[in-house]
Amino acid sequence: MKIRWRWLFLALATVAATLVAGVLIFLRQPVFGQLPQGDRLARIAHSPNHANGIFHNQIDTPLRTTDQSEWAMWMQNLFGEQQGHPRPSGPIPALKTDLKALDAGQDLVVWLGHSSYYVQLAGRRILIDPVFSVNAAPIPGANVAFEGTSLYSAQDMPDIDALLISHDHYDHLDYPTVTALRDKVAMVIVGLGVGAHFERWGYDLDKVREADWHEAVTLPGDLTVHVTPARHFSGRTLDRDQSLWAGFALVSPARRLFFSGDSGYGPHFADIGQRYGPFDWIALDTGQYDPRWANVHMNHEQAAQAAQDLQTRAFTPGHIGRFSIAPHDWDDPFKRIAAASQGHAYALWTPLIGQPVLFDDGAKAFTAWWEGLQ
Repeated sequence: MKIRWRWLFLALATVAATLVAGVLIFLRQPVFGQLPQGDRLARIAHSPNHANGIFHNQIDTPLRTTDQSEWAMWMQNLFGEQQGHPRPSGPIPALKTDLKALDAGQDLVVWLGHSSYYVQLAGRRILIDPVFSVNAAPIPGANVAFEGTSLYSAQDMPDIDALLISHDHYDHLDYPTVTALRDKVAMVIVGLGVGAHFERWGYDLDKVREADWHEAVTLPGDLTVHVTPARHFSGRTLDRDQSLWAGFALVSPARRLFFSGDSGYGPHFADIGQRYGPFDWIALDTGQYDPRWANVHMNHEQAAQAAQDLQTRAFTPGHIGRFSIAPHDWDDPFKRIAAASQGHAYALWTPLIGQPVLFDDGAKAFTAWWEGLQ
């Protein structure tokens, strides 16, 4: 009997060791990137936003806002029964524009779905948080794009003057996309620590600019990219908050634009508005909200208030329309931000994926294209 138990113990130990080894090998795949080390880590240690080995938000920001454990929260999201319509039943209407054929002298933005944007400003071509993969997760099938939204690939992009990445989550920093773009990108602008991923993925580090909150990078054409605070978190594995999350204020002699990245609501929006505004147009995190993580994504009313804080003329909701990360109906953010924007001084712009929006003085008209879809 003792021999039988001994063999059972050895068998279980072997299985456990094999599983651990398999996980460690899996986590060494390039998709997971690389943590900061060496000189990069030494620079991070001097940041006023870094303490005790991690980056911190400007105000207290617990990730969980309910008693449910984080593990249980993610398991419920992945395997729990789906309520309502977190995904549309059919294809999303979209318009594929030939980006290479656009006049580079025109200031414009093209929403590419979720939090991805192609921008032309002051004669520069800028790409923000591009995710061209159908799956925004390291595990196939874990976060699949809505039908009809995967219009673009790296091959569709013109040469890019600046690639901006707000943080290293998979729905913002997509390994297949940024590696495919490597030869088209003249400069990369990211928060502190995010450059470690680009180093592992073969980017020339002379191209990569890592910045702290309220630091700036100047592009040719008198265009300045200000790296701004956000209220969120980072991490591609279990090692969280080793790199900085951020938004971007793009300031040219003619226009001021703002991209929030992922962010919960906070006083940083009013501060950004005072420092870099008023803005001609902004894109804000307006989807994937949930009471369980209320601090790190905005709901519709908070996004409307943030738009007001930023003193913007026009506002486009983002972090929606391509992936379902929260259990709310896929079209809920569109309907609720349309209602919440009533009576505000800004104009709500809701273009189709792929539709160019020119920053000129002409009147803009957008349809409620999500209506009638389930």
